[in-house]
Amino acid sequence: MLIAFVIAYLLVSVAIGLYAATRVKNTTDYVTTGRHLPFYITVATVFATWFGAETVLGISATFVKDGLHGIVADPFGSSAALIFFGIFFALPLYRMNLMTLGDFYRRRYGRAVEIITSVVITISYLGWVAAQISALGLVFSVLSHGQISVTSGMLIGTGVVLLYTLYGGMWSVALTDFMQMTVIVAGLIYIAWTVGDMAGGVGNVVGHMQAEGKLSFFPEANLLKWVAFIGGFATMALGSIPQQDVFQRVNSARTEKGAVWGTVTGGVAYFFFAFVPLFIAYSATIVAPELITQYLGEGGDSQMVLPQLVLTHMPVFAQVLFFGALLSAIMSTASGTLLAPSVTFSENVLHGFFPGMSDKHFLRMTRIIVVVFTALVLTFALNSDSSIYEMVEQAYSVTLAMAFSPLAFGLYWKRATNQGAIFSIISGGVVWLGLLLPQMGWMPAPQSWIDLANLIPPQFIGFLASVLAMLIGSLMPQFLTGGVQHGHHHGDASHHGAAAGLTGHTARKS
Repeated sequence: MLIAFVIAYLLVSVAIGLYAATRVKNTTDYVTTGRHLPFYITVATVFATWFGAETVLGISATFVKDGLHGIVADPFGSSAALIFFGIFFALPLYRMNLMTLGDFYRRRYGRAVEIITSVVITISYLGWVAAQISALGLVFSVLSHGQISVTSGMLIGTGVVLLYTLYGGMWSVALTDFMQMTVIVAGLIYIAWTVGDMAGGVGNVVGHMQAEGKLSFFPEANLLKWVAFIGGFATMALGSIPQQDVFQRVNSARTEKGAVWGTVTGGVAYFFFAFVPLFIAYSATIVAPELITQYLGEGGDSQMVLPQLVLTHMPVFAQVLFFGALLSAIMSTASGTLLAPSVTFSENVLHGFFPGMSDKHFLRMTRIIVVVFTALVLTFALNSDSSIYEMVEQAYSVTLAMAFSPLAFGLYWKRATNQGAIFSIISGGVVWLGLLLPQMGWMPAPQSWIDLANLIPPQFIGFLASVLAMLIGSLMPQFLTGGVQHGHHHGDASHHGAAAGLTGHTARKS
């Protein structure tokens, strides 16, 4: 029954995705649904894209091991990113009527910054999408009791997600997200209710967490530990902001209010609902302590605690709901995060080399890039030893260090220049890699550097360097040209909603 349900669920998802493809008439439909998403679907697609494998499997496993302190990046940082984006970034970017976030960098700073930041954003998705692909392989292997290998499961899951994303674009993502959010919420609430009852009630589970010190959130009174704590939070809270998938959902909303409040509401919903799988997984310490011993011990895979709890201690109906919710969470995130970097690379890197390309040919090129990026992600996932949680957290390191400062300063500081943006990108990247590579053993460096990188996330130090470089590069005499130098025109456009004169792909098409 469980296997039959999974097959039926995958077929329904593909059917909805292919139905959505009938709405795609041009590139604008494919990338932004022609700005037709109502508020409730905007909320659903924001929530469902964020609520992925790392939320169900990664966060819950990390919490069981390390408590609240270990999950400061996600859900605390990641939900804050959605709320920050909705409050500070959604409205000015929505009013600019651009197709991609890369269009903003071109408009504000010029072609060079557009290419660099777009490549950075595209690269950042490798880890995030790979985490979803890894989780799909894990789910299929668990469901088949090992008859389907993790590798084969990755191939099957990737093929399904690619099929409906490739043809329907953002319309497929949005409609399947709405269905998948419904399954996620219904399935996990039922499982939480069932397992909580088995564990003696919510109060008993929370009391057990408290007694074990799992509810301790803040670090001890030590400056370096506090900086590391803030760095972990900032990696997701700020590094997630310069991302095409968030921007794409904002830009697909039917109205300005829907763009702003759909994102904020999705972020708040994500924050609170992320604690449901956390509660379910921790209940295993009471209901099935043998699973904790088996999978949290040396050589065990902590990500297996939750699925094994459901498989070994719950009725078939509960198993159907749980794995339906889990597949929904993974597929909704995977589809959105396959589309976003592919669109960014097509529009902001390749399209500039083919200025006379028709809309029909651009749409075809974008679909080809979706296939190519899927192949790269699958290769990365098959060769990565990182956990799902680690893959997602690492994904935002590059955007925090190299893409956030040009975006934030470009929107809110009129004196930001293309020279400042280039200085910021280079400085953030050099400092981040200069600490990260020695930490990973890929480059020789003084032990003091390695010790610093072990104490404070390298991407956070890179972020601080990028902020400083933006200020210095913008205020010093201008040696680099191209793009808006002091942003007066841009400031008026972004904060007063003047779309005239903007050169994003959507504006060109209209």
